[in-house]
Amino acid sequence: MDHRDLEFRFAVSEAGEFEGYAVLWGQKNFHGEVYLPGTFKRSLAEHRANGTFPAMHWAHRSDRVPGVWTDIAEDAKGLHVRGKLLLDTTDGKDVAAIIRERAATGLSIGFRAAKSMMQRGVRIIRDLDLAEISVVSNPSANLARISSYRHGRPIEGTVAFVDACRKARCALVMKGH
Repeated sequence: MDHRDLEFRFAVSEAGEFEGYAVLWGQKNFHGEVYLPGTFKRSLAEHRANGTFPAMHWAHRSDRVPGVWTDIAEDAKGLHVRGKLLLDTTDGKDVAAIIRERAATGLSIGFRAAKSMMQRGVRIIRDLDLAEISVVSNPSANLARISSYRHGRPIEGTVAFVDACRKARCALVMKGH
């Protein structure tokens, strides 16, 4: 009897992943603040050196932690963020439903300014200590938004697929293929 090894590979889309911009350069927010390129450089370097990320909060509430930030970086447009909701927690499930239904798509930062100056009634922020980034309904900067959300596939579908593959493999082995 000949045997043929079959190998099945598949990737499960990670649920609860999203990305967007927490800050856009030069955009004045409702607090009268403007952020310049390089504003986050020092703070992000400190987080990297310490092996940390700023916290993810729901609406700036430190008792509501729906997930974690997986990547935060300055680019030509602003402060780009990627996060993952912790769907095995109540806060993670709640915020996932809120984002999925687009009830809240805003992002907002919590920080302590290290270097800033007033210019014609606008606070120009050049350096800060970034403590947290929140998912919010009404961001201070209107364009600071989640741009994509991947909710994944139900686990039941994956389990059914794996079971079908196992049955197909067994059937092939039994037939001598």
